[in-house]
Amino acid sequence: METIGNLWLYLAFFGIVSVMLIIDFLGFKQKQNQNVPFKQAAYWSIAWVTVAILFGGALWLYLQQTVGVNIANQKTMEYFAGYLLEKSLAIDNVFVWLMIFAAFTIPPALQRKILLYGVLGAIVLRTIFIFIGAWFVQEFSWILYIFGAFLVYTGFKFLKGQEEEGDIEDNALLKWLRKHLRITPQLEGNKFFVRRNGLLWATPLFLVLVLVEASDVIFAVDSIPAIFAVTTDPFIVLTANLMAILGLRAMFFLLAGAATKMHYLPYGLGIILLFIGTKMLLLDVFHMPIWISLSFIILVLSITAYLSLRHNKHQAE
Repeated sequence: METIGNLWLYLAFFGIVSVMLIIDFLGFKQKQNQNVPFKQAAYWSIAWVTVAILFGGALWLYLQQTVGVNIANQKTMEYFAGYLLEKSLAIDNVFVWLMIFAAFTIPPALQRKILLYGVLGAIVLRTIFIFIGAWFVQEFSWILYIFGAFLVYTGFKFLKGQEEEGDIEDNALLKWLRKHLRITPQLEGNKFFVRRNGLLWATPLFLVLVLVEASDVIFAVDSIPAIFAVTTDPFIVLTANLMAILGLRAMFFLLAGAATKMHYLPYGLGIILLFIGTKMLLLDVFHMPIWISLSFIILVLSITAYLSLRHNKHQAE
C-alpha cells in the first residue's frame, strides 16, 4: 500500500503525541470537585486544534521538499479532511460519555481522570485498529465496498434522528460486569478496586472506565471505515485520527454545557457519512478529487452549526 509514512515520520509523530499528552496531563488540571470553567476548556480546545493545523502545515512543508508540491497538496488535504471528519464524529462520542458520567454521578475531578485513561486507551486501540484496517484494505480491496455500504447504512440511521437514550442499566456490558464482579455500592474515592475482608471489589468508577473504553471501540467501528473513504494511506489515517482524539478532554468539558445546543449535528453527520459511503461504493466508476470531499465536509458542518444556532435562538425567544 502506498504511503508517505516512514520510520522517522512515525517516530516524530508519536513523539509529538507523547509531548501533547504530557502537556494535557500537567496543564489541564483543576482543584478537587471543581467544575472546569467554560473559558478554560475553550482555550485548551483552541490550543489542540491549533496544534493539529500546525502539524498539517509542517507535513505540507516536509512533503513539498521531499516528494513535490502536488503530492504535498493531495496528502495535506486528505489529512485535514480526515481530521475534520474524525473531530465531528468524536462529538457524538462525547455525548455518550456525558450520559455515562451523569448516570453514575461522577464528580468533575474523577471525570478528568477517567477521560485521561479513555484518551490513552483510544490512542492504543485506534492505532491497532488502523493498522489492521490498512492490512485488510491492502490484502482484500473489496472490503472498501463493505465499508461504503456500512457508512451509507450508518448515515441513514443518523438521518432518521437520534432516539432517546434508554436506561444505562439496560446496557448488556454493564449487566455482565455486575453479574461477574463484586461491585461496591458507592464510589471509593478515585480507586478502581478496593479490598474488603480479603476480597477484591471493583468500584463504580471501574465500571465507568470500562463503559468509556467500550464506547470508543463502538465509535471506532464508524470512524475508521469513514476515514478510509477519504484516504487509504495508513500514515494519514493514523495522524488524522490521533490528532482528533488528542484534546478530547478539553472538548468534553467545552461541550458539557452545550449537549442540547447542537440540534442538527446528527443530521449533518448523517449527510457526511452518506456522501463518503457513496463515494466509496463508486470507487471504480468515479474518482472524486479530495478537495471536493474536504469542501463538502466543511460546507455541511458550517450549515449544521448555523442551523443549530438559529434553532437555539428561536427556542430562546
